[in-house]
Formats: sequence, C-alpha cells, structure tokens
Amino acid sequence: MINILDFDLAALKNWMKENGEKEFRAKQVFNWIYNEVWDFYNMNNIPKSTKDKLNSFFYIGIPELLEVYDSEDNNTKKFLYRYKDGSIIECVAMEYTYGNSICVSTQVGCKMGCKFCASTIGGIIRNLTAGEITAQILKTQSIIHKRISNVVLMGSGEPLDNYENVIAFINDINNDYSLNIGQRHITLSTCGIVPKIYDLADLKLQITLAISLHASSDEERKKIMPIANKYNIQELIKACTYYISKTNRRITFEYALVKGINDNEDSARKLGELLKNILCHVNLIPVNTVTENNFKKPSKENIKIFSNILNDFGINNTIRREMGSDINAACGQLRRSYAKSIEKRC
Repeated sequence: MINILDFDLAALKNWMKENGEKEFRAKQVFNWIYNEVWDFYNMNNIPKSTKDKLNSFFYIGIPELLEVYDSEDNNTKKFLYRYKDGSIIECVAMEYTYGNSICVSTQVGCKMGCKFCASTIGGIIRNLTAGEITAQILKTQSIIHKRISNVVLMGSGEPLDNYENVIAFINDINNDYSLNIGQRHITLSTCGIVPKIYDLADLKLQITLAISLHASSDEERKKIMPIANKYNIQELIKACTYYISKTNRRITFEYALVKGINDNEDSARKLGELLKNILCHVNLIPVNTVTENNFKKPSKENIKIFSNILNDFGINNTIRREMGSDINAACGQLRRSYAKSIEKRC
C-alpha cells in the first residue's frame, strides 16, 4: 500500500490513466483530501469502482493524534502524532497576528547530535516522506480549525539530511491544488550540511534558509555541534554566500545562547566580525533547558548585551520570544517524555 500523499498531481493523473480511469479524477481526489476527507468512500463525486481501486492501492497517511498540549499563553499548541508504522513525531502550531505557523518534523529522531537539542538523543529512526510531512499540516489544521499559512522545517530531524523528501514536500505544499503555501512563507532550518546548501541554492527557491550557527568559532561550535567537525565555519559561510548570490534571499543565522558557553561579549564580537558583510539576520534563541544536558539559559542582561554588540556591527537581530516552554515545545522534548512514560507503564 502506498501513501497517496506521496503522489503529486501528475503522478496521480498517470496512475488514473494506467488504471483505466479519467485523469481529472486525480484532482477531485486531492480536492477531497485537502478538504479533510480522508476516506475514499466518503468522496461523493468519485465512482465506487474508482474508490475500490484507490482503496486497494493507496492509503491516506494522516497520522493519529496521541496527545495535544496547550501553552498558558493560548498561542502555542504542541501535537504528538503516530504514523501507520508506529513512528512518533511532534509538531508545534503557533498563532501570530499575521497568521498561523507550524513547525514540522522531517525525520523520526535525528543523527546530528547537537548538544542543546532533545530530538537527537537516541539517534535517528527513519526519514519522513514528503507526504508524511504534509500530513502534519493537514492533521493540525483539522484540529485547530484554522488555515496554516507559514511553515518552518525546524522540528525533529535535519531537513537537508532528508533532502529529496523535503524538496518534494516544499513543491507539494506550494501547489494550488494542495495547500497553496507560498515559498516565501516557508523556512528551512539546517545545522549546516554544506554540499546540500549548494544543491539547494542551485534550485533558486524563494524559501528562507535558516542556519543553526550557535557559535562564532570552530572551537566553540565543535563543543555543541558535531557537524562542525566535518564542515568548518568558513566552509559554511562560503556556502551561505553562494546561496545568497543564487537566490538573492537573506539568510537567517540562528544562535542558541547557552550560559557560560557562547553568551559572552567576546563571542558576540567574533560573531559580528564573521557576519558583518553578509546579507543576514540573526535570531538569538535563549536555550531551552533539556534534562539530559546541563545547559542553562543566560540572564536577560547578558542576552541584551549580546544583542547590542551585534547592533554595533550593523547586524539586524532579534531575541526570539519564548513560546510554549511550559509544554516542552523545544524539538524532541515531548516525544522523549512520551516514550519514557510508555516505558514506565510496560
């Protein structure tokens, strides 16, 4: 059985033709699915014989909701979903004045090993398909009863480690027959797989590329991000410069501030020197506490000093507003706590 969400319109039209059906049925089927009808037999304008064929060949891979958590601010919800094979992932929906955003997962687990991230603890289980990533949006919209207009690939997993599926996902949700989400409303966050950044640049997509930098020197970065042992900062910056030249898009550099590790004034100045001639924005992220490590959040005073130093270098930056910390909204935290609770029951 194949997840029909892993087919695009052209592929489904081709399937219809090969199975003796009219090609226009493909668009009708997708119309139903993207309007939250997830049973072929409830698609009223599809002949029963076609439904039978669809049902014998495809399934509609919408995940099961296991748990949902609402934050105290009422603007953030975290969802724990389970796919058909038992794989569990999480995603976060955030309500802003400009629309509703979702942070989706691209892998079950992660192998990148970043020290501040809970999703990498325990390693990777598997990649998600394009359709499984799309399904997170469909399921979430059905729960919150609101359209999602902005997508961030920043949940569990490294998007560029699942490159083909992620690109297919971006193309899928951009189509007018599906979710019709513009590329400029999509952000892809990566820890910095340099060759894939070049590949992505050559596609000339209009998405926002976010780089998880989190340090201003190789020595500092290696302490918290194993990927730095493979690609140094200069190689990463060179790839980013290439990306900007090909897309003319500003890059976001994400910097998780960890008390006593990378939140000092010297680190801020080094970061300023590194990025001062690059078309970029820096997103300063006070680190979330993860039980399995000893990382602590810096003081508000230190965060402000860090931000001001970047301002002195002429680098636009913002301090990320904390949303959902009371519901374990950081990557991987909810999935791990759920797994632990199941272990205790067994």
